[in-house]
Amino acid sequence: MTRSRNPVPEATITSAFTRSPALPRGFDVSGGGLHLLPTGLVWGEQAAAAVISGNGWPLADGWAAFTALGVITRKTGGGADLAVASFAEVVDWAEGEDPALARMVAETIHRIGARRRPWGGLDLNRPRIMGIVNVTPDSFSDGGEAFATDAAVTRGLALAEAGAEIIDVGGESTRPGADPVSPDEEARRVLPVVRTLAEKGLCVSIDTRHAAIMGAAVEAGARIINDVTALLGEPESLAVAARSGADLCLMHMQGDDPRTMQAAPVYASAPLDVFDHLAGRVRACEAAGISRDRICLDPGIGFGKTPEHCAQILGSLALLHGLGLPLLLGVSRKSFVARLSKGEAALARLPGTMAANLAGLDAGYQVLRVHDVAETVQALTVWTAMRQGA
Repeated sequence: MTRSRNPVPEATITSAFTRSPALPRGFDVSGGGLHLLPTGLVWGEQAAAAVISGNGWPLADGWAAFTALGVITRKTGGGADLAVASFAEVVDWAEGEDPALARMVAETIHRIGARRRPWGGLDLNRPRIMGIVNVTPDSFSDGGEAFATDAAVTRGLALAEAGAEIIDVGGESTRPGADPVSPDEEARRVLPVVRTLAEKGLCVSIDTRHAAIMGAAVEAGARIINDVTALLGEPESLAVAARSGADLCLMHMQGDDPRTMQAAPVYASAPLDVFDHLAGRVRACEAAGISRDRICLDPGIGFGKTPEHCAQILGSLALLHGLGLPLLLGVSRKSFVARLSKGEAALARLPGTMAANLAGLDAGYQVLRVHDVAETVQALTVWTAMRQGA
């Protein structure tokens, strides 16, 4: 019998890490460079049993439990080594190596397991869906179908009806190659939409990289500032965000301009570089008087990253739990889906989007930012039932 040829192309992706057969010995804590990746996740009764027996630790205060850890160390010249061992073995290894290392590992494990504070007024004891409203004529995904104020408000209300608990309103496209928008034009686009949706009782997020829009949108009722530059876009952004009192989403983007971010992105190790950058932005926020309790993190899939970088980061999503903060995943309709698949147009990328979103849920991410809310709600409902039955 002749086997039919598989019509689905295989994406060739280099692993983010080099596998190591054993935990590192003589690790120099003073040099940094050690990261812990929670893995071996179990759910439901299995998670409870793992924690009670001492063979696991809660992930984000009970979403799941991890029973193993990837110990990742950077290599000189780029790249990183990964050794995977059980939770108990890693704790014993650290305690046997050095008191400083034992302290570092214990603190990281504590952050991984700590309860996440409410964000945008929402408890994060279950996954939340953020629906996207693009008030732009040149959005990569919907061609500006919600460009007019009334249309944008209608879309926001429809997304909320479909199950979105946060509505993310943006007035400037940040797709690769997008032209910038003046603050006056951005304000004209988004502020009436933010105000109307907030007045109707919705949790509204403002997607902007401009300090003036951040402040004005919060005054109009936005509860969350979602900035693709992690408050690096303008010198005033940190101070405005601090004064606003709003909660924040800090996203990783390599480079400082969406028009050029995809030109030639380079990483020593994409997952680790993203982690370290976001850790630095959290420290900058704290130095500016912003409490960690207000911050959520987004690895920035598709922003200054090749499809290979995106795949590597998606394969290591749980790494960011080491910062002890809520995590948001935004993969909806992005071009990496098409480039890893068959080149589908934006509106035909729902299956690939859902695959990546489910990876986010399996990694314990608390917020999914999506265009297709009803479809995501259905997937989330089934996923939740499966995990509760584990």
